Amino acid sequence: MDKHNNDYAITRKSLHGTTPEPTYGGITSFMRRKYTKDMAGVDVAVMGVPFDTATTNRSGTRFGPRAIRNASTIMAWERPYGMEFDPFDKLAVVDAGDAHFDFGRPEKVPDAIEEAAYGIISKGPALLTLGGDHFISYPLIKAHVRKHGGPISILHFDAHSDTWADENDRIDHGTMFFWAAKQGLVNPKTSVQIGLRTSNPDTMGFNVIDAPAVHAQSIDATVAAARRHLADTPVYVTFDIDCLDPSYAPGTGTPVCGGLTSHQAMSILRGLQGINIIGMDVVEVAPTYDVGEITSLAASHLAMEMLYLYANRPTG
Repeated sequence: MDKHNNDYAITRKSLHGTTPEPTYGGITSFMRRKYTKDMAGVDVAVMGVPFDTATTNRSGTRFGPRAIRNASTIMAWERPYGMEFDPFDKLAVVDAGDAHFDFGRPEKVPDAIEEAAYGIISKGPALLTLGGDHFISYPLIKAHVRKHGGPISILHFDAHSDTWADENDRIDHGTMFFWAAKQGLVNPKTSVQIGLRTSNPDTMGFNVIDAPAVHAQSIDATVAAARRHLADTPVYVTFDIDCLDPSYAPGTGTPVCGGLTSHQAMSILRGLQGINIIGMDVVEVAPTYDVGEITSLAASHLAMEMLYLYANRPTG
């Protein structure tokens, strides 16, 4: 590759490797990966879902995918510290742009997101999705169950359970895991929710490691507990950025004090190498409320940890 070239989001010839270019300029894609709709030879596609009308508090996560992509360029010049290898040396990763939906037909949005996701993963690649509010995980999980069969497990990082009872099938970012469990898409007994710190008496059988527990015990203990529940089941990883304490992620719609640190979250993901990850998302980044892009930067780092986790998945 010509070392004097730039704008690798467009000009990159190889889908592998990390190539430095100025982080403050150029065309923005996630980690400077190539923008393309061509899934031939692709291991992981990154897709944005700029949807935020299922939000119950502050809106603005429709701008999350753009903000995460922009922040990711800051670290696109080398592999993140502590990783034993560059995920881009093992994985061919592209940025497939954003899912398209008609915002004027909100009742059709869930199906549009599901079809956009399935249109990618049915061709072979895994999917890393950037949100968008957390409701998008519901149609994303439906797409993954279509491909892999179900029920699957979820590894869910959040301040909220998102399992509040709903009898009206609402498009709501607090009820989608209620429906995912009720409809047999997700198995609560093999799923883990980490970082919760809001009250919902009905856990629906999900295994909960709340924020006080994470703080009280070692990271290794949290990792061991999560690994025990997930075992070798197919796992969808979903990270609501409000799992982090507002001091680490102020740019979100429903912040709750007492959350995880960036270090804790990244270390837990790093410690879970070898789980059978099939898909992943980072959601609820609302850059309007951010400070110095720290929320978007945290989200981009967490997305890279997910790629590293995927690169370390069991194969064969």
